[in-house]
Amino acid sequence: MTILHIASILLLILLTVCVLLFLFTWWTNRRVLAALPAQGRFVEAGGVSFHVVEQGSGPVLLMIHGLAGQMRHFTYGVAKILSRDFRVIVIDRPGSGYSVRPPTMAADISSQAAAIAQLIEQLRLGPSLVVGHSLGGAVALTLALEHPKCVSGLALLAPLTHMPQNNRPPEAFRALMIASAWLRSAIAWTLLVPASMAQRDMVLGQVFGPDAVPEDYATRGGGLMNLCPHQFISASRDLQAISKSLPTIEARYEELRIPVQVLFGRDDRILNWQKNGQALVDKIPGAKLVQADSGHMLPVTHPALTAAFIAGAAAEMLGQKV
Repeated sequence: MTILHIASILLLILLTVCVLLFLFTWWTNRRVLAALPAQGRFVEAGGVSFHVVEQGSGPVLLMIHGLAGQMRHFTYGVAKILSRDFRVIVIDRPGSGYSVRPPTMAADISSQAAAIAQLIEQLRLGPSLVVGHSLGGAVALTLALEHPKCVSGLALLAPLTHMPQNNRPPEAFRALMIASAWLRSAIAWTLLVPASMAQRDMVLGQVFGPDAVPEDYATRGGGLMNLCPHQFISASRDLQAISKSLPTIEARYEELRIPVQVLFGRDDRILNWQKNGQALVDKIPGAKLVQADSGHMLPVTHPALTAAFIAGAAAEMLGQKV
């Protein structure tokens, strides 16, 4: 058998494996979307088809989830609790969950904030109390600074507020650092599912720890959505675009003149509370930091505590407004 024949056989094996991985990913994607159907309605705004869920009535609370997440992080429990006293608007960020972001649309936090500002206008919400978790916190801060008429106050949950040291993400998100668009898509449609299964314990341990992962997180919390190629591709673009806008936003925190409150877990393994929580409130007049004995995933692991923090922050903000 010649070297050419051996190379041809190896290439055929490789192509067969890739086809099988693609088919497995396609099948998994269909199963996940069937298990986690859209929960709300769709609103076109800012070039994005936003997936939106509304509950309750009263003062408006707009909720923005974090990196590689989706609205089920809030609908897991927090939104229902708050809907007793507030009109709660929960969204999938552009490109995440069921919100569709055009491939040509930029993924940086300024572009996302601009699209959300258009959504606020489309829904006629007026100045809103905005809740942001993790990367959603960075988007919420950007919204407040670049579209101030949309925001009356901020209640931030373990927010990303400053660029990580050496621009390196936590280990749980290192797989998202794929700069090439075609390679990102190729991996998403072949290796994503088996790699995610193999690294599940490591990733969830860092994202949730030291809190336990709820048994129903995969379904009720939407965790299975991270097996979908579009979710991986969007999260990868989001992560790599952070450095495009966040340094500019960091330099403007002192301009904020709206109420800002921050809830951070002392044992957060994704974002350091001192570098992202304390460092933020030190720059904003009147801002307040509240700490909890928890990790990063506050809306899922501590929904009652998180809802109480948001309700308390909203009560103070509304009182100041009056």
